[in-house]
Amino acid sequence: MDSTLYDSTLSDLKDKIKSYPDFPKEGIIFRDIFSILRDPACLKSVIDLMVAKIEKLKWNDVDVIVGLESRGFILAPLLAVKLNAGFVPIRKKGRLPGVCKEIAYTLEYRSDVLEIQEDSISQGQRVLVIDDLIATGGSLGATCKLLKGLDAKVVGCLVLLELDQLEGSKNVDAPVESLITF
Repeated sequence: MDSTLYDSTLSDLKDKIKSYPDFPKEGIIFRDIFSILRDPACLKSVIDLMVAKIEKLKWNDVDVIVGLESRGFILAPLLAVKLNAGFVPIRKKGRLPGVCKEIAYTLEYRSDVLEIQEDSISQGQRVLVIDDLIATGGSLGATCKLLKGLDAKVVGCLVLLELDQLEGSKNVDAPVESLITF
């Protein structure tokens, strides 16, 4: 995809993202990606742009795509199919069966615990982490620590949206890239 078309498509997608002030609490602006996901042409553009970014960064040689609960679950499996990789979910505590490894983390307005099934990643596997948004980097940073605790090689993290004023990528021990910034 040529850079002019790439930039134009990103601009069009950014314009479609709805913003909800004071949600889920006062002072937070929630960026809602569902308006672009429900439009088939926009969803296809998002996946095509993410694949183009992954290929440009040379992150396409991966074994597993990890998606974070919950909107990362939407994007990650679609990318896994495109990259001929497996998909592994990272979920909130208590939502995965079997033996799980967990990590606690703090977000800008709450704390939580993430889990992964212990046998879902093999030692040395190359992993690409996908999520919809990075704000403070709490969940993405915790995910990378969790994966490294399983001896995975985190190639990078790709998010659809980045709230760049919060500098969340500084809290992630892996390269972080985004398509759209606010």
